[in-house]
Amino acid sequence: MVILIDTNIILDYFVLRQPFADNACDILTLCFKEKCNGYIAAHSVSNIFYILRKQFSVSKRKELLIDLCEFIEVAGIQKKQVIDALTDEDFNDFEDRLQVECARLINADYIITRNISDFLSSPIPAILPEDFLQKMAVN
Repeated sequence: MVILIDTNIILDYFVLRQPFADNACDILTLCFKEKCNGYIAAHSVSNIFYILRKQFSVSKRKELLIDLCEFIEVAGIQKKQVIDALTDEDFNDFEDRLQVECARLINADYIITRNISDFLSSPIPAILPEDFLQKMAVN
C-alpha cells in the first residue's frame, strides 16, 4: 500500500497535537515497520520546517525532518504538475492540489489527511487517519 501523508498529519506527530498525535504516530510506525510505503510531498518539508519555527530551533527542525526522511520517501513534482494544479478550477487550495499531484506521481492508494473535504475532487481518495488505521488492522 502506497500512501501520501498530508502535512497536517506530520505536524500532529511532531508537536503532539491532541487528540491527533496517537493516530499520526501509528501511521508513521506502519511506515517505519514497512507495513506500507509512506511518502510526503517535497513542498511539505519546507512547509513543516517553517511552521515548526516557534516550537523548535533550526537545528532541531533539521534533525526531525532528516529522521523522518529515513523511513518516509519524498515525492516531488515538475513544472507540468505545477501548471496542472494552477489551472484546476475544482480546487481552491493550491497546496492541497500539489499534494494530489504528488500522490498521482507515486501512484498512491490514499492521501491521509484530517482535511478530507479539501480533497473531494481528487482522483486519489483522501482518508482520515483513523479510517486508514482501521483498514490496515483488517489487512
